[in-house]
Amino acid sequence: MRDISKYYGNVAANSHVNFSVQKGEIHSLLGENGAGKTTLMKILYGMTQPDSGTISVGGKKVRIRNPKDAINLGIGMVHQHFMLAAPLTVAENIVLGYEPKKGMFFDFEGAVKEIEALSEQYGLKIDPRAKIQDIPVGQKQRVEIIKALYRKSDLIILDEPTAVLTALEVQELFGVLKGLKEAGKTIIIITHKLKEIMQVSDRVTILRSGEFVCTKNTADTNPNELAELMVGRKVHAMEESFGGDVDESAPVFLEVKDAVYKEHKVKKLNGLSLKVRSGEILGICGVEGNGQTQLIETVTGIIKLRHGKVLVRGEEVKDPTPLRMLNLGVAHIPEDRASRGLIKDFPIRENTILGYHRRRQFSRRGVLNIREMNRYAQEMVENFGIKVGSIYDPVSSLSGGNQQKVVIGRALSQNPDIIIAAQPTRGVDIGAIEYIHEKLIEMKKQGKAILLISAEIDELMALSDNIAVIFGGQIVAQGKASEFDERRLGMLMTGYGKEEKEHGSH
Repeated sequence: MRDISKYYGNVAANSHVNFSVQKGEIHSLLGENGAGKTTLMKILYGMTQPDSGTISVGGKKVRIRNPKDAINLGIGMVHQHFMLAAPLTVAENIVLGYEPKKGMFFDFEGAVKEIEALSEQYGLKIDPRAKIQDIPVGQKQRVEIIKALYRKSDLIILDEPTAVLTALEVQELFGVLKGLKEAGKTIIIITHKLKEIMQVSDRVTILRSGEFVCTKNTADTNPNELAELMVGRKVHAMEESFGGDVDESAPVFLEVKDAVYKEHKVKKLNGLSLKVRSGEILGICGVEGNGQTQLIETVTGIIKLRHGKVLVRGEEVKDPTPLRMLNLGVAHIPEDRASRGLIKDFPIRENTILGYHRRRQFSRRGVLNIREMNRYAQEMVENFGIKVGSIYDPVSSLSGGNQQKVVIGRALSQNPDIIIAAQPTRGVDIGAIEYIHEKLIEMKKQGKAILLISAEIDELMALSDNIAVIFGGQIVAQGKASEFDERRLGMLMTGYGKEEKEHGSH
């Protein structure tokens, strides 16, 4: 890709970018959110047209007008938010648009055979007959990769492939990518996770503010240098710990007692109890699907418990609803900003007050105070360093990290006492991660109670004062963050060593 430029209004998403990959390499495309990585790859995949520049594939200049052109050139893309039809089977999703036929009809058995052969060839274990809605996230990603292989892709672009995976699934994915490389495929990974780049890629290209910075051999660099090249300044490493001792006499702001919640006859919460004090960050550590989502939705009033109670500042909340919890000073940073945190087609301005729009500050007798909304949105953009063209643009025009800053800014700007921070840094870059961490520490110092749910063990260990391990809808171990290490947490998360619960301080 030579001299690629793409403008949205006055904003340069890409400005004269040069980018090249060699056959049979794993190449990381690194940059902060809004650096132009996804735009550049959408141009390569034909989803967006560049304003200037040229693309050559295999030494020949090509014009890629749409994804079909890209697919015909052997280019496949696995998007960050998977493009799968949940009610259909794995096989139906993979062959969609390229179905094998028996006479005039779709040959389902033929599709299953082809997929079994592909998954065997590349070591991608998958059940072609399973429905997409019934398989875990890591498997959905495999479906997307097989879909690209089925379409004869030689170059596969993966956009933030590890954002939603557990540590174990990440290692499995890396094994798959190395296998694809050995089979002569070329992989481009869009990412901002430095540890992963060092582990899996051969070369890395860095973009900053839409411009090309440099390309390096991964073996000749290190995470600190990459972070600096990416952000343009020195960055605090995640290794340092901010956690400390909690004042045991501080008031308990949030308490969950004996929580039980069932979904399809399965106990998602099974007698779970926990307390978070003023000035404490309690980290919840666990493999996804062990009750974290139900815990979050319980304390934010989205779902009702079958049994047990939620107390705020020592008072039981009868019949909690999202509005009631907000009014009690419980702020929510949702784990999935797309479905729970933002209304994509609404302007940024409206998204900055979602949920708080009935407050007197923003409306009187059902009429919105536009002047105050403008002032507030502008102030939030400045305070939280949100990169926007204008507050009237749709929130979908922002990069992932900037969308996350809108969600976090909204939660923290209303001066809550209790913050439910679910995956607060999922899908955001190192500069934004550093910023979000600083904000959470600042809130803790102001005496707020923070319940932090994260899939990133590094993050939990760096930020939490205390850690509680969740498994099978119960807290199976709890203690000071300094008492745990990555290995012990890994064991507890997968259900080994439950007996340690007694030693934990409650």
